Amino acid sequence: MLCEVIAEFIAKRYSGKVVEVGIGRYHCVARMLVQKGFKVVAIDFKEIEVPDGVEFFVDDIMNPDLRIYRGASLIYSLRPPLELYSYIVSVAKAVDADCLIRPFGNEFATDGKLINYKGERFYLWRR
Repeated sequence: MLCEVIAEFIAKRYSGKVVEVGIGRYHCVARMLVQKGFKVVAIDFKEIEVPDGVEFFVDDIMNPDLRIYRGASLIYSLRPPLELYSYIVSVAKAVDADCLIRPFGNEFATDGKLINYKGERFYLWRR
């Protein structure tokens, strides 16, 4: 996965607050977006150390605290399990944000638009 390509795609289309769902230990996109001036909020189901400038919350995407996500222009997730796609998209819809999911492998989303941007592929749901 090319972090700089995904960060570039986001930076060209969004502004302000973005939320990364399931940040885990893979911080490169969040770090790049902070450097580009975004307010980056990250969530995971357990405490995770995140880069400076990233605001972090423990949250369960299947039973989310929508206050964390409100005001975001984009909710995104990098390589989440397929079974979480619908929850991530639902949260984005609930807070009137776009949603971007970069699949782990060859997972297929039936309702998102497949985007191929500079060799990176991901699904996009527009609000």
